[in-house]
Amino acid sequence: MPGLPSTLRMFAAVRPSEEAVAHLDAFLEVRRDAAPFRWSDPDHFHLTCAFYPAVPERKLDDLIERLERAAAKRTAFEARLSGGGAFPHPAGARVLWVGVALDEVGEVELPRLAMGCRAAGTRAGAPAEGQRFTPHLTVARLGRPAEVSNWVRLLETYQGPAWSADTLTLVASYLGQGRRGRPRYEIVAESPLTK
Repeated sequence: MPGLPSTLRMFAAVRPSEEAVAHLDAFLEVRRDAAPFRWSDPDHFHLTCAFYPAVPERKLDDLIERLERAAAKRTAFEARLSGGGAFPHPAGARVLWVGVALDEVGEVELPRLAMGCRAAGTRAGAPAEGQRFTPHLTVARLGRPAEVSNWVRLLETYQGPAWSADTLTLVASYLGQGRRGRPRYEIVAESPLTK
């Protein structure tokens, strides 16, 4: 792909439906002014399966093909944004997140999809970061660790609408190029899960 930098910061993710995004955005909208967090742009809401910090441009086509194969091995499932928490913990949080409730199929398929995405990166020469997979959607980042137990209790009450998780999306992330210095996301490829 001409004009791309020699390495790309990318992630493979499952993106919630427009309805699920709008519902969560409405839940957060009336609360955002209560804290000076760096709130995530609703257009950026996603469940990361694998984060690739440096994908060599020459390896991109191979990564896309391997992710297509990984997605094709997995079955679509029903998901619902539900509950929440903080990383690393509520007493010293750096990230606020919303969790995901999965149907029986999703309980098996989402972790396997994440494992397949990580393997695809390794085999394509673009290894994923080695964090343990914890399905979540980041809603805010904090500039420094803070006590957020009240926010966690609030997020624990959240229940969004169900949607069908049927597509794996590969996204390029360009730091500082988005609104208010946030990353700019560009969808590079979408791969369907088996229905």
